Amino acid sequence: MNNKTIKSAFESMLFTWGEPLPVKEAADVFGMKEEEARELFLELKEEYEQEGRGIVIREINGAFQYATKEENASYIEKLCTPVKVKRLSQSALEVLAIIAYKQPVTKGEIEAIRGIKCDRVMDGLVAKGLVEAVGRSQAIGRPILYGTTDGFLMHFGFSSLKDLPEIEDIDSVINLEDASEMDAASSFSDEVTAGSGAAVSDANQLKLEI
Repeated sequence: MNNKTIKSAFESMLFTWGEPLPVKEAADVFGMKEEEARELFLELKEEYEQEGRGIVIREINGAFQYATKEENASYIEKLCTPVKVKRLSQSALEVLAIIAYKQPVTKGEIEAIRGIKCDRVMDGLVAKGLVEAVGRSQAIGRPILYGTTDGFLMHFGFSSLKDLPEIEDIDSVINLEDASEMDAASSFSDEVTAGSGAAVSDANQLKLEI
């Protein structure tokens, strides 16, 4: 079977699967090596980009998924029925940033950095599928360790955690509503010098249905 046929099949599989399709599962279908399958996915991704199609292919933690072209977002919004949405709060962004940069991390460690309780914020992030329990600490009481999910990567448009912006660049990538929120974000990023910050590539991607 030639590469053109396999890539054609990959397109059909991506369309049918919906969720990010793990490279290993796609490779198993053809009895090929995982590295070979990934190379074909990357070739397909490049072909879509070169042709300027409205559908793009993005890589998420060793998996690939169809997505709409970012530049077409306004047209999609006009087409779709408006829904009531809300953005993540500044508190949620702060907690999410700490988890993203210091994971795995316990709730107690997060609260020590922020200086306030974060139970409700954590519950909200878990409910939205942006954060999940990834194990337990060896500290007294064996507290739960938290980390970000693939859903976090999808919402922010990252392929992997390696794509997180450097701490010194955090202020330039936050897209907040007003100056007071920007001041709060700047203050936060200054305080968290141990490796945390508000990692937001596009706040508009954080609109979630209520």
